[in-house]
Amino acid sequence: MILTLSCPDRAGIVAGVSGLLYERGANILDAQQYDDEETGRFFMRVVFDPQDASADALREEISELAALLAMDWTLRSRKTRRRVMILASQTDHCLADLIWRWRQGELSMDIAAVVSNHPASTFPHTDLKGIPFHHLPVTPETKADQEKALARLIANTETDLVVLARYMQVLSADLVSVLAGRCINIHHSFLPGFKGAKPYHQAHARGVKVIGATAHFVTADLDEGPIIEQDVERISHRDTPAALVRKGRDIERRVLARAVRWVLEDRVLLNGRKTVVFTD
Repeated sequence: MILTLSCPDRAGIVAGVSGLLYERGANILDAQQYDDEETGRFFMRVVFDPQDASADALREEISELAALLAMDWTLRSRKTRRRVMILASQTDHCLADLIWRWRQGELSMDIAAVVSNHPASTFPHTDLKGIPFHHLPVTPETKADQEKALARLIANTETDLVVLARYMQVLSADLVSVLAGRCINIHHSFLPGFKGAKPYHQAHARGVKVIGATAHFVTADLDEGPIIEQDVERISHRDTPAALVRKGRDIERRVLARAVRWVLEDRVLLNGRKTVVFTD
């Protein structure tokens, strides 16, 4: 099982958690912790084998400890696979990569659906076999109705996590509120610079020396949510705009895959406008 928690920092938190698990006969397999001195909050992730301990009894005792420590916490069996919905528009490099990693067993999840504002024929090189696909077209006039249909689909498929894999639509504040803490986006890391169309061409024209990608939780502030993962790559004057686009796609794929995996493995804890990421 995996226990994650955050609470105001104080003495005895680690002792309380480890002591509780010891008394129940559980065996701790891995433990990571972080004390944020700036915010005064404590974060912890514990992986343990419950042995003969009852999950219900553990939840009850953890709940009692949480009440004493003003603790936000989650407890999940490692066998429980989260249901993930992937949204994409016309580019499919991130979509195809996530599906490939899922089929290879790298991402422990179930794909609830793939959703696009374009038809499935937009992705002729992506293997969607066996995956529910939903075409939800959108125009400025139909955006509200399209988002209502999307919200119903998320609810009906019991989706736990939504991944915007180059989904080129801005989600409304209402939908973002519904998905708070369970929606990930990926984009190039030039933002807030080089907005709009062809950012890599804009970057080339300005002679940038580093390109990268950012994966973050989606919030009402566009592209400013808590960052989960980033990566960069140096480039030179020899790189054409096409080379920048190609390298950018590679970075976006690996950054998004890492972010999704870490969230699936309960390694990411929100810390206000930031995150605490207990990497493996």
